Amino acid sequence: MGVRHINPEGLHRSPAFSQAVVVEQPAKTIYIGGQNGVDADGKIVGPTLGEQSAQAFRNLQTILRSEGASLSDIVHWRIAVVDGHSFDEGVAAFQQVWNRADPPPAITVHVVAGLSPGFLVEIDAVAVI
Repeated sequence: MGVRHINPEGLHRSPAFSQAVVVEQPAKTIYIGGQNGVDADGKIVGPTLGEQSAQAFRNLQTILRSEGASLSDIVHWRIAVVDGHSFDEGVAAFQQVWNRADPPPAITVHVVAGLSPGFLVEIDAVAVI
């Protein structure tokens, strides 16, 4: 498939993200709306960023599996975290689900004043398969 993760010389190289992802041919693209730390009943799973991040990743996996895809097909994440919460818990949740052998996607992280009441994180993504 024509998906390349690029980290051009002269830019910081990180194991957590790629600087850009290039899709060179038509492919099935999945645009996933913002996922929060809510279960199938729409209830917030817990009060911590770690619990909510882990649930958001499970929700992403559910969506991807429904289309025959996996987290490794994600080419871009956009993550919003409520100000005042440590990224460490969210990073730990990510490390639990991401296969380190896969090239990491491009990523954008925003620190926001707030989300819907009770939500601490929201993750949207684009996957290409």
